[in-house]
Amino acid sequence: MMPRWLRALCRSATGRFGVIVVIVIALTALVSVFWTPFNPLSTDVRNRWASPSWPHLLGTDGTGRDILSLIMAGARTTVFVSVGAGIVATVLGIALAALGALTFRWMRETVAVLVDILIAFPVLIIAMMISSVWGGSLWVVIWAVGIGFGVNIARVTRPELRRVQQSDFVVAGRAAGLTAGQNLVRHLLPNVAPVFIVQLSWSMAVAVLAEAGLSYLGFGASVVEPSWGILLADLQRYIGIHPLSVLWPGLAITITVLALNLLGDALREATDPTLQHRSAEVHTPAVVA
Repeated sequence: MMPRWLRALCRSATGRFGVIVVIVIALTALVSVFWTPFNPLSTDVRNRWASPSWPHLLGTDGTGRDILSLIMAGARTTVFVSVGAGIVATVLGIALAALGALTFRWMRETVAVLVDILIAFPVLIIAMMISSVWGGSLWVVIWAVGIGFGVNIARVTRPELRRVQQSDFVVAGRAAGLTAGQNLVRHLLPNVAPVFIVQLSWSMAVAVLAEAGLSYLGFGASVVEPSWGILLADLQRYIGIHPLSVLWPGLAITITVLALNLLGDALREATDPTLQHRSAEVHTPAVVA
């Protein structure tokens, strides 16, 4: 039987849109590992700036590379960075939130100060600082976005954890002999999941934007790694002559980020009982006596 939150997600138009786009991006990245219409890194000067046609559905760039193949291969980079940043943000956010809500007072105050310090630095600044020391790479983007949004997840989730910690079922669990870790997994995290899911979806969306922006500036993917940001940087220099070519990587970035944000909002509504109850009240027709 389909879970209730999944049924609620399927009923949401924004949720369906987000799920479909995310699945398409993931499948595109998977397919590009084994097949693309052309080698995304091979050049063909005889087909420079070819218009969209049957062999080249989205045309070619100034070196004759097939733009569709580049976008398909760039989806791998997008999926790799967004998932990697999501994992780092999840682990760091849960760890900091738990330390800041469920430990001794001196530890809670230390974590609060640390979070306030780290959250003052924008994600892109952190990435550029790390790149200047270790060089630009996708791992720099993953760690920068993961740390930046892991701290943000901890800041938002920590008060929720403290609120849920005072609930009767958590107190009953402690009285029954559950350890702090067992209470965290069984009772606390499921009850803060709606807030956590939205923050996580935002971190993955920002990871896509950060990778594109940093690659555009030369701090992200290397030139031998297909990336939507690098493709956008290459094509925008000729936007006055070949404006249509710039549309495709920009559209891919925009749709992916929009889908991740809409999916996060839809998941929050599907997993938050209070929002489901309000939605049911709004859609329930009034009974006339």
